Amino acid sequence: MKPNPYESPRPIQSPPDEAAVQADLVTTGPPSQTRFVVLLFLSLLAGILYLDRICISKAIPEMQKEIKTLSDLQVTFVAMAFTLAYGIFEIPTGRWGDTIGARRILTRISLCWSLFTALTGACTGLWSLLVVRFLFGAGEAGGYPNSARVLSRWIPDHERGRAQGIMLTAGQMGGVIAPTIAAYLIEFVGWRWTFVVFGLVGVVWAGAFWLWFRDDPAEHPAVNAAELNLIRRSTRPKPAHHEPIPWSLVVVNPSIWLLGGIITLSAFNSYFYFTWYPKYLQEARGMQNVGAGWLTSLVLGGSAIGTLGGGWVADWIVKYSRDPDHTRRWFCSACFAIAAIALWIGVRQESPWALSILAAISCLAAFITIPAWWSCAIHVSGKHVGALFGLMNMMGVPGALASQFLVGAFIQYRGDAGYAGREKWDPVFAVYVIVLGMAALGWLVYWSRVVEEESSSK
Repeated sequence: MKPNPYESPRPIQSPPDEAAVQADLVTTGPPSQTRFVVLLFLSLLAGILYLDRICISKAIPEMQKEIKTLSDLQVTFVAMAFTLAYGIFEIPTGRWGDTIGARRILTRISLCWSLFTALTGACTGLWSLLVVRFLFGAGEAGGYPNSARVLSRWIPDHERGRAQGIMLTAGQMGGVIAPTIAAYLIEFVGWRWTFVVFGLVGVVWAGAFWLWFRDDPAEHPAVNAAELNLIRRSTRPKPAHHEPIPWSLVVVNPSIWLLGGIITLSAFNSYFYFTWYPKYLQEARGMQNVGAGWLTSLVLGGSAIGTLGGGWVADWIVKYSRDPDHTRRWFCSACFAIAAIALWIGVRQESPWALSILAAISCLAAFITIPAWWSCAIHVSGKHVGALFGLMNMMGVPGALASQFLVGAFIQYRGDAGYAGREKWDPVFAVYVIVLGMAALGWLVYWSRVVEEESSSK
C-alpha cells in the first residue's frame, strides 16, 4: 500500500502539540488572529445568503395580492426554480473553486445573487419570476462548498467545528431576521423595493471580500509566522495541482450516500419553514403580516441556536470521544427523534405561539446536527472538498424541491376541495414528522470512509 501524501488515514483529533505552540511563542511571538477575520467574512456571507434566500417567503402574500394570477401552485414553481438551479450548479461551482480559488468564486457568487435578488422586485408575473429566481439560484450555488474549502485551508482542525457552527449560525441568523425585516420593509417601501434593499447588502460584502481575502494564508500580509505554523501544523497538506475526481470510488462510497440521504431529509424539513411557514401562520392560524414575521423569526431562531451549539458539540466529539463516529451517530439520531416528537406535539396546539415554540425546539434539535454533518462531509471528501462537498450538499436539493412542491400542491388540492384554515394545511405535517424519523434512522447506520483511503488501498 502506497502512502497517501495528501491525507492522514483519520482526522486529526487533538489540538496542536503544546510544546510546539510554546516554541512558536518564544521564536515568533503569539499567533496573529487573521483566521478569525476570515471566519467573520464567511459568517457575513452565510447571513446575507439566507437573508436574500428567505425574504421571498415573507413577500409571497403581498406578491399574490398584486399579481392576482399567481396561484399557490405557481408560487411553488417559483420557489422550485431557485432550488433546481441551486442544485444544478452546486457541483460545477464547487469544483470551479477547487480550480481557481474561493476568492474569485465567492465574489462572483455574491454579486450574482445580489443582482437577481434586486431584479425579483421588477418581476410582473409568473414567467419573469421563474427566470429571475432560476438565475438567482444559479448565482448563489457553490457558496457553501467554497466556504468549506476556505475553512479547510484557514481554520485548524481543532477549531473547525466551532468555526462551522458560528458560520452556519450566522446563516441561520440571516434567516431569522429576514421575515421580520422584510415584514417592516414591505410595510414602508413595498415588496418590490424590499428586494432591492436586500440585494445591495451582498454587493458591499463582495467588494470588501475581494479587496481583503487571499486563498492561501501564507499570501496574506496580516498572517504572521506563528499563525501560519498553527494553521499548517493542524490542517492536512493540500496538493499543488488538482487530480481528477475518482468518481468510480465516489459512487460506491457508502458514507457519501448516507450523508447525502441525511441532508435530503433535513432539507425537506427545513424548506417548509424557509418557504411556507409565514403563509401558513397567516392563512391557517390567522396571524397578521408583522406577527407572522416575528413568529417565523422565532422558529428560525431555534435553528440558529441549534447550529451554534452544534459547533461546540462537534469539537467536543472530535476532542474527547474515543469513537467519534459512534458518538455522532447516537447524538444526531437522538436529536432528530426529538425534532419529530416536538413537531408532532406542536401542530396539535391551538395557540400559534405554542406551535411556534415547539417548532423552534424541533428546528433546534434538527439543526444542532448540521456542524457534525459538515465535519463528516469535509472529512470523507478528502482533497476534493469543493466538488464532493458540493455533491453531498446538492443531494439536499431533491428534498427541498419535494418539500416545496408537496406543500404547494397539497394546499391547492385541499383548497379546491373546499377545505380552509387548519383543515387545509395541518395534515401535511404528518409527512414532516415521518421524514424527521427517517433522518434519525439514517444517522444510526452512518460511518465514515474517506475517498482517498479507498484510493490508496488499491
